[in-house]
Amino acid sequence: MVRLGELVMILDLARQGMSVSAIARRTGHDRKTIRKYIAKGLEPPAYKPRPPRPTLVSPFETYLRERLQAYPELSTKRLLREIRERGYEGGYTILKAVVRTIRSKPAPAFERRFETPPGKQAQVDFAFFKTTFTDEPEAERVVWLFSMVLGHSRMMWARFVARQDLPTVLRCHIAAFEAFGGVPGQILYDRMKTAVLGEAEDPDQPGRGIAYNAKLLDLAAHYGFLPKACKPYRAKTKGKVERPFRYVREDFFLARTFRNLDDLNAQFTQWLDQVANVRLHATTQRVVVEHFAEERLHLKPLPAGPFNSVLALERRVTRDGMVSVGGNLYSVPDCTRRRTVEVQVTADTVTILEDGIAVASHPALEGRGQRLIAAGHRTQPPPPNSQTPRDGAAAAPQPPGDSVTPRSLSIYDAIGRRLAGQPERVQ
Repeated sequence: MVRLGELVMILDLARQGMSVSAIARRTGHDRKTIRKYIAKGLEPPAYKPRPPRPTLVSPFETYLRERLQAYPELSTKRLLREIRERGYEGGYTILKAVVRTIRSKPAPAFERRFETPPGKQAQVDFAFFKTTFTDEPEAERVVWLFSMVLGHSRMMWARFVARQDLPTVLRCHIAAFEAFGGVPGQILYDRMKTAVLGEAEDPDQPGRGIAYNAKLLDLAAHYGFLPKACKPYRAKTKGKVERPFRYVREDFFLARTFRNLDDLNAQFTQWLDQVANVRLHATTQRVVVEHFAEERLHLKPLPAGPFNSVLALERRVTRDGMVSVGGNLYSVPDCTRRRTVEVQVTADTVTILEDGIAVASHPALEGRGQRLIAAGHRTQPPPPNSQTPRDGAAAAPQPPGDSVTPRSLSIYDAIGRRLAGQPERVQ
């Protein structure tokens, strides 16, 4: 057998004038072989494939082909048990290699894009972002992007938030509905805990029920939409809301600076209005905002009244008269006596109750680490070690002798005349 490298050397020696006998002695090949390859020239040698050597699996290949043709999903371990009953003495690894060549490969399937009619569906999800605000350069902050995308027109409403808790989710839903001017027929959710609690038993379809958060169901009933959970481990189900997250990150978020969460949302809203929602969408080949103008006519109308579902919590009052809710502090009046109070949280309001009576009501704060003190809550002097500002609080009492009560000058004149024995003046 002459390899390509040897063939090149034979031809080169022949061009140098070396005889066939000399080339045969140098290469170790027969003179007839040398003459044959010199006559053929630089044509690479062709080798016939070796005939397959019989293996321990070979006697069973016909059986394996018949079984896999009838039942393509049979496992290799199942086939191993079956052929061992027929006398197979080989191992699992060699059988697996043979089965891989026999088993028919499915033809590559094209993905079918699922389009929804106008007004039928929206998709909701959160995306994770990290940033450093210039107002707090020493700390890296985690923020979440809540996004709702209408399935037909791809119109997007989104907002960066500090957390994924239930009040935030409800508040973002309400703001999105108001921005759209209507409500879609159904909303598709990932398995986020604020929306989907898990599986529940369904008497009609055992094992297929979904347990949704009760407050989310209240929101759905109020606005008239149907919540729908996507199947687990099916990321492509929510592509209309997940694909834009990469677009947001690359086209808006990167290489920008933000003072704080409010500044981040202000810049983001401007980008949505001037870039994202006025672009020609690559899939629909329509300008998003123009497409949305048609879909808006198919949305359900907004309800007449506000959504007031309440989430009840129990909290302790700090020494400074503050209550912690969602990472922020809200004040209670100085007259509050109980250390433990009830807190009722709605989508946009935090109400604090003492013995069932509301003693404070605050607008819900976005972000974390903020303090909100209502007017009139701080009427008493603060303790010496308090860091809480107290607008309208009375001044702390001063020690005797540190202050003088102001009096009319005529009083001091009368006192002086009396001490000097002179008659007092008649006013």
